[in-house]
Amino acid sequence: MGCFKPIGFFCSVFCFAVLVCFLLLQSEVEASELYYDFVLKETNFTKLCSTKSALVVNGSFPGPVITARKGDTVYVNVHNEGTYGVTIHWHGIKQPRNPWFDGPEYITQCPIQPGTNFTYTVLLSSEEGTLFWHAHSDWTRATVHGAFVILPAENTTYPFPEPDHEEVLVFETTFRLAVDHGSTYLLRLVNSVQNTDMFFAIADHNLTLVGVDGNYVKPVVTNYLMITPGETMDILVTATQPLGHYYMLISPYFDGQADDFDKSVTSAIFQYNGNYTPPSSPIYPDHIPGFYDIDAARNFDRQLKSLASPEHPADVPQHITTRMFITLSIGMLRCPNDTCDGPDGNRLASAMNNISFANPSIDVLQAYYRNVSGYFEADFPDKPPTLFNFTTDELMTDNVTLSDQGTRVKMLNYNETVEIVFQGTNVMNSGENHPVHLHGFKFYVVGTGVGNFDNVTDPLTYNLIDPPELNTFPVPKDGWATIRFVADNPGVWFMHCHYDRHMSWGMDTAFIVRNGDTEETSVRPPPDYMPSCGENSIYGGDEQSMFQLEE
Repeated sequence: MGCFKPIGFFCSVFCFAVLVCFLLLQSEVEASELYYDFVLKETNFTKLCSTKSALVVNGSFPGPVITARKGDTVYVNVHNEGTYGVTIHWHGIKQPRNPWFDGPEYITQCPIQPGTNFTYTVLLSSEEGTLFWHAHSDWTRATVHGAFVILPAENTTYPFPEPDHEEVLVFETTFRLAVDHGSTYLLRLVNSVQNTDMFFAIADHNLTLVGVDGNYVKPVVTNYLMITPGETMDILVTATQPLGHYYMLISPYFDGQADDFDKSVTSAIFQYNGNYTPPSSPIYPDHIPGFYDIDAARNFDRQLKSLASPEHPADVPQHITTRMFITLSIGMLRCPNDTCDGPDGNRLASAMNNISFANPSIDVLQAYYRNVSGYFEADFPDKPPTLFNFTTDELMTDNVTLSDQGTRVKMLNYNETVEIVFQGTNVMNSGENHPVHLHGFKFYVVGTGVGNFDNVTDPLTYNLIDPPELNTFPVPKDGWATIRFVADNPGVWFMHCHYDRHMSWGMDTAFIVRNGDTEETSVRPPPDYMPSCGENSIYGGDEQSMFQLEE
């Protein structure tokens, strides 16, 4: 801004005023730093006349809600007063260049041991909407989890009319939601269940889906949702029905062969305020799909599209440099000298491209960053060892479908554009839905279908304009899904099925994204206080996980 000497005083005053206004405006939009304390401790809970002890955060189940704004930095000091090691993962948060605080056990850190604490630095960037945090050690996610709400940045708002009220609904809890007639509610849903997809519905009320996995989507008006473990959804509900009580139901969806899954239906009450005679029982949703309604599940997923607006664009990679074809299988793991108790001396396992992942004794990130050899192999295959009819009903365990155990990861150069086709398989008649979750990135789901992927015809069906941008997406039973993303986040990033059962059996791998050419495109330096990884670790100690590579 130029100032002319003849009016220097007035210009100086004007310049000062403009500067003050600029600084005030800047202070309003600057990101904030927020601080939370998590105390992990065994706590007794009494439900249905039964008292049990569970490891929880701050004495509550589910755990506390973290609320921040887009672009904020959140510090969470985790004090482990339990009896075994635990880590915390910030599900769906990209953590730019900051893998040290992502949280998966033996991938980016080792467990926080009992009697110690560890402070996570959580860097929010492009996320906006509902996500969640959870333990990422063995199966502790069952009771250690909570919602992570990311509001729009200061001086911005939602891309839909401002709701009158907001509520967080973490599955596995029951409650009454009191509502006012005519008001619109933003419900933030978190499927924290470990191994079950869920249908959600409210009797006699339409749901408007506006966000999935911390990203906005084109509004979808529906009377039910299908939400997998690891997925989060934002929905609008307007209370327009006659005063009364209406059931909100969370009902399991299952498409596997076994019929021994938990058929429990969780209910809550959508209860109108006002002067009326309460009904003898709430109104029941007559439109919620049944347990086995595979068409309802697939039809719901096909409706998802990115908002693709100027404020929330869809930047879908068009030119691919790395292509992968990854099979998702449940089958048998080779055991040395046929020493296991399963068929032919093998044992049950799950795998990606016939590799059943095993945790090393120190985390992959530490080994990679310190250039310590012997803890992982950088040769995860871009395709399965054999191509066959992946979805036939006659696939039994044999040399084509057997898996080998290993800690094998995929190396990517910075800024590579990646396409992955996930192919569900029916080995041992075990085909079912697999919700795949990728740490450190959001990805576009450009296509999905049933049967074996056809690399000639199926790409012609891809949506490269406004596909949904997600961090978790269900690969359909005996079907396929294709994702695309840009490897612009250097570090080590876990990828796994978000059924804890399948993850613990080995349906996992990790990406190592190499540094770019500048400091701004390279991994941030590690903190000085990472938890111990054992006698081989630079941090000392001798603890290990129950899911580690068998010697």
